[in-house]
Amino acid sequence: MLRFRVAREEDWPAIWAIMEPVTRAGETYCWDTSMDEAAARLEWLPGSEGPDPTLVVFVVVDPSTNRVVGTAQLHANRGGNGAHVSNASFLVAADAGGRGIGRALAGHVLEEARLAGYAAMQFNAVVQTNERAVALWMSLGFAVVGTVPGAFLHPTAGPTGLHIMHRFL
Repeated sequence: MLRFRVAREEDWPAIWAIMEPVTRAGETYCWDTSMDEAAARLEWLPGSEGPDPTLVVFVVVDPSTNRVVGTAQLHANRGGNGAHVSNASFLVAADAGGRGIGRALAGHVLEEARLAGYAAMQFNAVVQTNERAVALWMSLGFAVVGTVPGAFLHPTAGPTGLHIMHRFL
């Protein structure tokens, strides 16, 4: 059974090993594809001095190998009067795809968001061509509430939409 826990500083090399290929591919996140490791760490695992005090980073560990095979961020989507809605980002190791890890990690993070008192979860930028992610989120009760046309420059598909997705917790 997969193990979920809050990420620790020593998890960073494993997280970066998952994050770097996703960053370089430029197909699913609005990140600079030339982002270096230091900038990536500030983006994903900034530590207690980071700019967002609501940020919690999780990892999922495969108990058969004790390897980190996925990670997720959970935080308030906005501050102030928008802080009751959460936001999350997910990464799964490429060689661990198709094993249900993303779905299990999503379930864990949705429950953590609910337990933290969030009323809903909103994704601000799900790349329209990322069909596996869109299908996963829809199967977990998310709806596309809008699409910003041409807001993402996909490296092979060209300009494509960014979905805003939402579900109540």
